[in-house]
Amino acid sequence: MSELKALLFDVDGTLADTEKEGHRVAFNRAFADAGLDWDWTPELYGRLLAVTGGKERIRYYLSDFKREFTLPANLDEFVRGLHAAKTEHYTRMLAEGAIPLRPGVRRLLAEARDAGLRMAVVTTTTPANVEALLTHAIEPDAMDWFDVIAAGDIVPAKKPASDIYVWAMNKMNLTPADCIALEDSRNGILSSFGAGVKTIITTNDYTHDDDFSGAVIVLDQMGEPDRPFSVLAGDAGGATYLDLNLVRRLHSA
Repeated sequence: MSELKALLFDVDGTLADTEKEGHRVAFNRAFADAGLDWDWTPELYGRLLAVTGGKERIRYYLSDFKREFTLPANLDEFVRGLHAAKTEHYTRMLAEGAIPLRPGVRRLLAEARDAGLRMAVVTTTTPANVEALLTHAIEPDAMDWFDVIAAGDIVPAKKPASDIYVWAMNKMNLTPADCIALEDSRNGILSSFGAGVKTIITTNDYTHDDDFSGAVIVLDQMGEPDRPFSVLAGDAGGATYLDLNLVRRLHSA
């Protein structure tokens, strides 16, 4: 078994609960700015999460939920404009501290950094969203904690395709056996596991009923010493929160 050399982190839903009260709200504000009466409710947004990527999600909404809408002549430009406005709202929310990290995230990141483990972000969200979250929710220099930021349109096929994980590992000159991924969704584990990477899952309100076949463990959160996680599948070996020792055990299992 290879030694663990790197942790590969998804962002939305994994590092922070960004979806329901972050991205969804930002989308609705962008729609209002554009004079659209669209309202992505929490229930509807949960259905839209079947598709990864913000621009792709708008297109999915138009094709499957808003078919009566008259499409503009330049649909690509229309979608790009809405998504850019949404990103501005989202990054402003992060700067205001409206979207904190999930329990245990900052602690685990600091442990991995102190231990000299390499880290990467592997996500479908835009680089601007990643930078806003890391710099405002962790530290101003937190982008430098990561060897690679694999984000947005860096590969054409987004999760559940494995391309983003393959790209990140190639940039780091690592093999799947060198890494472990941290994800929160079915699309996420299809991407990571499809790339051959062992995967830890921490669920959230939108993903707790997903199929996580192949995960080394499924938790409701990373947890803290005074805020234990619940093990939904797998064996934590008596641990009550996700620390680097548990991560190493799961990687070597």
